[in-house]
Amino acid sequence: MTDPKSTKEAREIQKVQIDPVKERAEILRRYRSLLRSIRGERSTEDNRMIRKAFNIAVEAHKEQRRKSGEPYIYHPIAVARICAEEIGLGTTSVVAALMHDTVEDTDLTLDDVRDLFGPTVATIIDGLTKISGMQFGTDSIQAENFRKVLMTLAQDVRVILVKLADRLHNMRTLDSMARDKQLKIASETLFLYAPLAHRLGLYNIKSELEDLALKFKEPVIYADISQRLKKGEAVRRRFISRFILPIREAMDKEGFNYVIKGRPKSVHSIYNKMLKKNVSFEEVYDVFAIRIIIDTRPELEKADCWKVYSIVTDYYQPNPDRLRDWISTPKTNGYESLQTTVMSPGGRWVEVQIRSQRMDEIAEMGLAAHYRYKDEQEHTSALDNWLNRIREMLDDTGGNAVDFVRDFKLDLFSDEIVVFTPNGEMRNLPTGATALDFAFEIHTQIGRQCIGAKVNHKLVPLSQPLKSGDQIEIITSKKQQPKEDWLTYAVTAKAKHRIKQALREQKRKLAVVGREAVQRQLRSWGAKVDAGNVNALVEHFARKDATDLYYQVARGKHQLEKITGMHVKSGRLTLPKVVRTEEERSLEEVVAEIRGSDKNAALVLGDDLKRIDYQLSSCCNPIAGDDVFGFISPDDGIKIHRVNCPNAVQLMSNFAYRIVKARWKGKDTVEFLAGIRFSGIDEVGLVNKITNIISHEHNVNMRAISFESNDGIFSGKVMAFVHDTDHLNALMDKLRRVRGVRSVERVDH
Repeated sequence: MTDPKSTKEAREIQKVQIDPVKERAEILRRYRSLLRSIRGERSTEDNRMIRKAFNIAVEAHKEQRRKSGEPYIYHPIAVARICAEEIGLGTTSVVAALMHDTVEDTDLTLDDVRDLFGPTVATIIDGLTKISGMQFGTDSIQAENFRKVLMTLAQDVRVILVKLADRLHNMRTLDSMARDKQLKIASETLFLYAPLAHRLGLYNIKSELEDLALKFKEPVIYADISQRLKKGEAVRRRFISRFILPIREAMDKEGFNYVIKGRPKSVHSIYNKMLKKNVSFEEVYDVFAIRIIIDTRPELEKADCWKVYSIVTDYYQPNPDRLRDWISTPKTNGYESLQTTVMSPGGRWVEVQIRSQRMDEIAEMGLAAHYRYKDEQEHTSALDNWLNRIREMLDDTGGNAVDFVRDFKLDLFSDEIVVFTPNGEMRNLPTGATALDFAFEIHTQIGRQCIGAKVNHKLVPLSQPLKSGDQIEIITSKKQQPKEDWLTYAVTAKAKHRIKQALREQKRKLAVVGREAVQRQLRSWGAKVDAGNVNALVEHFARKDATDLYYQVARGKHQLEKITGMHVKSGRLTLPKVVRTEEERSLEEVVAEIRGSDKNAALVLGDDLKRIDYQLSSCCNPIAGDDVFGFISPDDGIKIHRVNCPNAVQLMSNFAYRIVKARWKGKDTVEFLAGIRFSGIDEVGLVNKITNIISHEHNVNMRAISFESNDGIFSGKVMAFVHDTDHLNALMDKLRRVRGVRSVERVDH
């Protein structure tokens, strides 16, 4: 639903008298700031290219304004500055950033860009230009655009970096957008762009993208955690000063050149810890980390970092389970650091990160800094290996776009294990990877022909999950072929992609057999072997296309000889018509009935909608008053989800064209099932107090209730029927006031 406030503000902006002179001066001021932010030396040709791109972009966007009312040119200048200042990119990327929206939003063509700036800039801009003109019912438009951007990794990784800069600025300026657009863009950001920034080592950008996404998806939670962080800032600063004092004295004595920083964790990472560990903000012990950055020569980095570790642990007791050596085995994205968690004198665990200046720059600037230092490294890094793996995976562009993006996303998570080949060669794989993933990591042909594996000299099945330090030997057979069920335990995008590729090849071979069977049957009926008769069979069996028909015939799913009611006249095949029921309406018809002529119309929950069936999704159990949206499926009608549903991010990211706005009609007599979880200190009569509040004071019917007590600590859950969010919140507030109850929260099921 469009936010009336934002609409009103937009109208007020339009009423303000625009001063062209002041705007021109502001555009030039921002352009000069951009020039100052570009690192390193620039040639005369570099300056000329940047100036030319700026002038063309200003002219191309001169009639355009952003939703906020600002001149549109502010956006490409801001994106270019992020590329230069926050990612450390050079002239080519700055030029591409200035020009990135011209092909999509103005009369300028890709050929014009190629003539003006050369093929490299044109390639980057082509990767950034959205796909248009796709049919309504095809694969997700968002997924196709994601795939197009990701495909450019095979050509120029700068496309991804400029795209991340573009997304970051859009997120920073998302306030002026309508609520439904905010949710869609924030969901896309969490689904793909933040994990992608993480994988490319852009930690600052990843953290800011996640925080901004949380701000728009969960504004109340974001504001609460931000306020608590701000409130505790002075106390944290005093604690950090006391904590680092003995470390400083020892490092000064050893003659180190260093910087020590105390940095709070991002709001999103704190919120994630609260969810995963089911704890309150006060119970998250590591809301900040100490970072020690030393200035040392590359050949001394490892030894000096361990010296600093020794100094830290001389004063503070380390937790042996929390030591992470990312220097000996860097993360795939190039991240290097020595991390430990130590106990402070006040009984508080503190995370300490130790790294060199080079490591810190790579941690902050990611991919760009990695390649700046690349010449100094003799070995091929894990990041190069990952990029090569992705390029290999992108060789084949077949298959469903949503599957492609989902599989690719599996490779974006940072948790990794390190395993070894029989020759002792080290390989990085994501946590949870199996022996099958390892086989495809070594070579596609080994993966296709693998029948088993030996892990640490012990025979195991292909589905065996691997652990860090495992040594794996793959057993193969030339008779082996990939099977459909391999997809259930393959984890890496590369393995899944190669298995699907092999299965498609098998399907094509089977389709050849099926085509011959169809042609034989048509001849036996006296029908012509042509596209018209084949299409009649495709329609009769409701297959996607001729290849799908051939494949299903070869598998024995469709038996042509058993068709009844068919006729052949003059070689033309006539088959019984398939009756289309009311439930089989197309997706377009369902959407059209909801929206009518208004694309922004909302589904009003509680209205009598003829022939439009909707149901409340069981994955998040929405109740009246929740912020909700509808997801349209031709098979299951419309499912109503809460905006913060665990599945909302993927649905909004991949299937925006199936999303409809939804709102509640108002107060209703309908009851909704909601879950409440509570915990605290066990006391005599506590269960009676809680059940009395639920059943008698608030007159709520319970479907189920459970309690558990262990060593004086109790936890419980109730599934109860409430009228709306006000009713639920009032009940939860009353439960919080019960003596002994420490936490009360809503759960989905």
